[in-house]
Amino acid sequence: MAREGQQRDSKEGGRERGRGRGRDREEQGSDLIDKLVHINRVAKVVKGGRRFGFAALVVVGDGNGRVGFGHGKAREVPEAIRKATDDAKKAMIRVPLKDGRTLHHEVRGHHGAGKVVVRPAPAGTGIIAGGPMRAVFEALGVGDVVSKSLGTSNPYNMVRATFDALTNQQSPRMVAQRRGRSVSEILARREDAPAEASA
Repeated sequence: MAREGQQRDSKEGGRERGRGRGRDREEQGSDLIDKLVHINRVAKVVKGGRRFGFAALVVVGDGNGRVGFGHGKAREVPEAIRKATDDAKKAMIRVPLKDGRTLHHEVRGHHGAGKVVVRPAPAGTGIIAGGPMRAVFEALGVGDVVSKSLGTSNPYNMVRATFDALTNQQSPRMVAQRRGRSVSEILARREDAPAEASA
């Protein structure tokens, strides 16, 4: 019994140390916005009862066009969140924003059964999006967007589908570089297209 108590104390001490390190890292990268999207509790049935574990899904962004997501598993919630946050920081992507507030064009994304449609919106619209997608846009720094989730409501697949859509987002500068043209030419053709369609 005494040995079991010692082992439990040493384990708890290890967890406390891990939590402290996570807090220090948060202070160093304090310019990042982190959003907890989902926590899932799982139970493993063992001799003598159930052993609970937690899985956390976290979205991290700088509010200025960079965003990432990660998930972590642990026996305790704070440790799972810390692991997920570290995972998200390692996998951040840059998304081009129009006027620093919305996206450049409509785009669709999917992952598994999760399908999303994301559209730019005029100033003052706000973020029209469901739970997991809203967290991604808030961390990204998008102020005006209209989005719709089709299919699954699984937060993991919704977040992955949203990231699939965001990775396909292109700015006029990116298109101009790929085609070997100037940005003004690309924008002129973009403005001419609706006029031709209405005629």
